[in-house]
Amino acid sequence: MVMTAVKQKSVDRYVRERDRFAEMLEMARLVPGDEGELYAKMFEILLDAKETIVDCVENDKPFIAGYFCNAPELFTAMGVPWFMVMESPFLQSSAPYVLSEIDATEHMGLGTDLCTAIRLPIYYIEEGLMPVPTAAVGLLYPCDATPMLQQVIMHNQGWKDVPIFSCDPPYTSDERAITYFAEELKRMVTFLEEHTGHTMDIDRLREVCEESNRTYSLWQDYNELRRNVPSPHGFTPGGSTAFAISQCFTAGDPRCTEWFDLLYKCGEARVKAGQGSIVGNPDWKERIRLFWFDILPFIWAEDFLPWLEQEWGAVVVMDMFGHCPYTLIDTTNEDTIFYGLAKRALIDAPMIRQARGTAENFSNDIRRIVPDYKIDAVIWPGHMGHKDGSAASGIMRRTCRELGVPFLHIGLDLFDPRYTSVDEIKDRVSEFFTGMGLG
Repeated sequence: MVMTAVKQKSVDRYVRERDRFAEMLEMARLVPGDEGELYAKMFEILLDAKETIVDCVENDKPFIAGYFCNAPELFTAMGVPWFMVMESPFLQSSAPYVLSEIDATEHMGLGTDLCTAIRLPIYYIEEGLMPVPTAAVGLLYPCDATPMLQQVIMHNQGWKDVPIFSCDPPYTSDERAITYFAEELKRMVTFLEEHTGHTMDIDRLREVCEESNRTYSLWQDYNELRRNVPSPHGFTPGGSTAFAISQCFTAGDPRCTEWFDLLYKCGEARVKAGQGSIVGNPDWKERIRLFWFDILPFIWAEDFLPWLEQEWGAVVVMDMFGHCPYTLIDTTNEDTIFYGLAKRALIDAPMIRQARGTAENFSNDIRRIVPDYKIDAVIWPGHMGHKDGSAASGIMRRTCRELGVPFLHIGLDLFDPRYTSVDEIKDRVSEFFTGMGLG
């Protein structure tokens, strides 16, 4: 099929991302043992998601744009291919051209105080660099920036014919709020049926949710292993990677369950062998157990996270997106299924849970995770786009004082190392560790 120049441009970025994942998959397959297989399985899932969207664009098949907190188990049950609108800033963060694209967002008039993870997809949409879906599921929470991205989708000329539906999020987190949001998800399903031609079968949805429950149960089992001293893994693969595999590309998929099963086996083997995050260096010891209370950094991760472990013996034992406080879904009937999906999407999902509601959501996570994982220090990186959390940093600091653990608020951009340089971040962290007697 011959595509128009506009459609070809919209999928070129996806093709480029797909090809990068194909290269990474081949490299992962060269790594021996279960840990090599773990990364290979991860790239297989990511690559398949990319190939599916490219196929939909090239062959005019229906697909949608959505988010991890739109109950993606529903998409799986309906057999509707989907991609996450904000995924490229995360997946492309190691690509050499990302910094120039961040600069391009400023040149098009977007303020540098707007979250980079929002600015980049706005740039991709405005420049015709994102696949135009059959329909879109928007996001009105957890922060003010996400509705701005939705406004761009609604007013962009290339997306003008794309129907969009957004679930209305209540502010509270009580039973009434969850029940209300469950009805919103049902309305979303009706919308998708109307615009994609795919239909919902409740028995299929039950199967998907039961598979999703198995995935999340294994994730929680794995996180129990991370309580061990030393922790079997640090910043990878159990943190943001686990989050992405469980809900950002597919959900309720046996491949996700298989990945977490292998992740658990890898972690269990390290615990039994008394191995920590760095294997093969008998002189290395875990000395500082960190709770990184946000998304882990991206484009500058390779310069910073290994440095933490090697220079200070500081291991990110838990992070906001590696935590798994998800409630298993009761699959008794349609109402219980949608209630469970609503709770997971509205309350359990990371960043959604903290930023959508009250400041207590931040402090309560700290109170739970610090003792559970024997945390020595809490770092709130202060991503420039997460103003809601930074506004609550004083409450977080006071909570840490009550628990007797040091708290560091840095101030940086998780994607752009020019906002606060890696060297400056290292200096801040080193001074913090030294000043708190953690060195």
